[in-house]
Amino acid sequence: MSTTTIRIDEELKSRVAAAAQRAGKTAHAFIVDAIAQTVEQAELDAAFDQVADERWAALLANGKSVAWPDAKAWLEARARGERLRRPAARLLKR
Repeated sequence: MSTTTIRIDEELKSRVAAAAQRAGKTAHAFIVDAIAQTVEQAELDAAFDQVADERWAALLANGKSVAWPDAKAWLEARARGERLRRPAARLLKR
């Protein structure tokens, strides 16, 4: 395992120490957890952006989409536990 040095001002250092104590962790463990959570969130964001880019490219390529009122009605029905057929995709009006 390697060592990395970070510089933080005294106010943040005391806030980290207090938060770590409340969490029952050392300041080191608290900081490592915070970095790990931030990295995980950044990776999830990147994956979400990738999916969105792929779906946008597919929409531009085939022009098919489900109208929002149809999609919303289907989602609401699913949330109520109903099993409906998925709404059909149609060509976008241009």
